[in-house]
Amino acid sequence: MKNILITGGLGFIGSTLAKKLIEKKIAKKCILVDNFGGYINPSHSNFFDYRKKRIESLKKNKFIIERLDTNNFKALFNIVKKYKPSLIYHTAALPLAKLKNVNADEAKQGSVDSTINLIDAVRMQKNKKISLSRFVYISSSMVYGDFKKKTVNENDKKNPKEAYGIMKYSGEIITKGLCKLYDIPFTIIRPSAVYGPTDMNRRVSQIFIEAAINNKEIFVEGPNEKLDFTYIDDLVDGLILAGTKSKAKNETFNITFGKGRKLINFVNTLKKYYPKLKVKIKPKDSSKPSRGTLSINKAKNLIGYMPKVSIEIGIKKYLTFLRNQN
Repeated sequence: MKNILITGGLGFIGSTLAKKLIEKKIAKKCILVDNFGGYINPSHSNFFDYRKKRIESLKKNKFIIERLDTNNFKALFNIVKKYKPSLIYHTAALPLAKLKNVNADEAKQGSVDSTINLIDAVRMQKNKKISLSRFVYISSSMVYGDFKKKTVNENDKKNPKEAYGIMKYSGEIITKGLCKLYDIPFTIIRPSAVYGPTDMNRRVSQIFIEAAINNKEIFVEGPNEKLDFTYIDDLVDGLILAGTKSKAKNETFNITFGKGRKLINFVNTLKKYYPKLKVKIKPKDSSKPSRGTLSINKAKNLIGYMPKVSIEIGIKKYLTFLRNQN
């Protein structure tokens, strides 16, 4: 039982991770660091702020919320000093949905500046009653850019083609370099197309599902475009293994379902629940990378990662949650 610090702690991934860490009794307390910011226009017709719902799912005496921006080094330093976490998950960053109007400076602050600040805050308190067993950096499959192979593994070339992927990859380089320099154990995680209950950042899965619920036409960009859709519970299971298994130390893992599915496959699964669903296929947006399947063999072999939720099961779970929210 230990104090675990999660940046972006009120986010989709951070809050779900906190809940599981508490349920599994891995964390004595989860310190959720968050700036309370939002990236979606609240006037959007389907906008619903799930942050309160996320907090309600946590055991009230097992988590602490600290409001601060990870770009504020002094405040971050004081949080690390105060709680002396033995494990840090750095999930805070600009969300993928911001790609439509992202700028490089915003992405840099989320993935580069905040990572430097957090690692420096740990370094400056090393050997002062803080012993960090792992710094886990959440990157993205976007670092690969266009997939050049049917299945991409961790050693394949990284060639991001937009600001989000570029800055996420920069964060990886900083994590590896500074953590090795300061002798801080680290693990880097590359998720893909995460979806599930309480998501509100307008990822493609959320857009499709909300369109189906509201009887609106779905627009699919590219008839053959694929994503390795990953249900949130599978990702969180992988994050916990990555943060606690000794063989994950100083390693990088793809944590996904491990099978690329066409966007139209996702939509056709929705059609089972919404038979009258209208779909229109549009040309692919050339500014976005073409992706597909990520190999999870390394995660399976080294840390025992085994995803369980296919899109057929995941969509059913997601729809059940949304219906219960009315």
